[in-house]
Amino acid sequence: MTDDAPVILVADDVPANVELLADQLHVLGYRTVAAEDGPSALRLAFERRPDLCILDVSMPPGDLMVPERQTGFEVCRRIKRDPRTARIPVIFVTALNDTADRVRAIEAGGDDFLTKPHNRLVLGARVRSLLKLKAATDALEDSYRKLRELEKVRDDLMKMIVHDLKSPLTSVLATLEMVTDGDFGPTTERQRSAMGDALSKANELLALIEDLLEIARIEEGAIALDPAPIEPTRFLAEIVRDWEVRFTQAGVHATLDVAPDVPTVVADRALLRRVFGNLLQNAVTHAANAKSVRLGARRDPDGVRFTVQDDGPGIPREYHELIFRKFETGRARAPRVRSSGLGLAFCKLVVDAHGGRIWVQSEEGQGSQFHFVLPLEPDPPPP
Repeated sequence: MTDDAPVILVADDVPANVELLADQLHVLGYRTVAAEDGPSALRLAFERRPDLCILDVSMPPGDLMVPERQTGFEVCRRIKRDPRTARIPVIFVTALNDTADRVRAIEAGGDDFLTKPHNRLVLGARVRSLLKLKAATDALEDSYRKLRELEKVRDDLMKMIVHDLKSPLTSVLATLEMVTDGDFGPTTERQRSAMGDALSKANELLALIEDLLEIARIEEGAIALDPAPIEPTRFLAEIVRDWEVRFTQAGVHATLDVAPDVPTVVADRALLRRVFGNLLQNAVTHAANAKSVRLGARRDPDGVRFTVQDDGPGIPREYHELIFRKFETGRARAPRVRSSGLGLAFCKLVVDAHGGRIWVQSEEGQGSQFHFVLPLEPDPPPP
């Protein structure tokens, strides 16, 4: 037997049972540690971190404060409750024939059963099966942990780069504005046009940087909402007025559809305006064939439901979840239109910060409806 063979904890208050199981497991190539009661089984589980536990149900409870007939259940519950040992498989070896006992074993977190007297071949098969499952689970957990570490490195690098970009970009913007305004001397119409294009692109880049910083702050819980009462009819009318020039340039007709009984909602007005701005930007820019946009508000059992609807090309079902993730864009957007993939991610974070939810209803060729529900009072979800 090698030193890296799996370790199995055997807990039973009858020495003959422990010896029998240990002999059978040694033949199968496993190392064992033994416990004679509930407290010693728990101590060894936390100290040795075995690959698998085999527990008898009836053992002396010691200080576990449970009847002797339920000691094994309590040991299993505590093993499964602790993050350090939660993934250790547990097999109950007992004369369990009663359905209620089996239910209690399952509720305690038991993974399998062996009924006394047990068969050695059955014991080996079940132990091998559970150890394979644990190895696969451990590998998946390790991969997930490494992925999270890589994501954190990526996010930290992104935030560092974004912070470093903001200062020189601000200087570029100021210089472009001064040249455009003629502070460095007269310019030709062609030069002013080129400067205007450069200034527009620089402002787009600054807006992207602000989105990245805002998303980082929201994800870290570092942003504080500034809630205030918002009357949906007046609020949506203001948004349509603000976008009037852009709608005219894009040839889009905007309409309002607000129910008369929609209640006032308390939310962060500035963030909510940016949510609508991102949704309207999608409708006007990415849905290149859109001719109309509808902004709506309805009473909802959870508060108020807001809607932004367009008659553009639509979004395939397989992208309905992806588009709300950072840097995901989906192929349904207009060709030759570049997108950072941050707009809808920002919308979701803001709605989540209010304790609401956001989703899309869309089919290819049938336009899109973006809905989000806000509670009447901000109800941030627990971190």
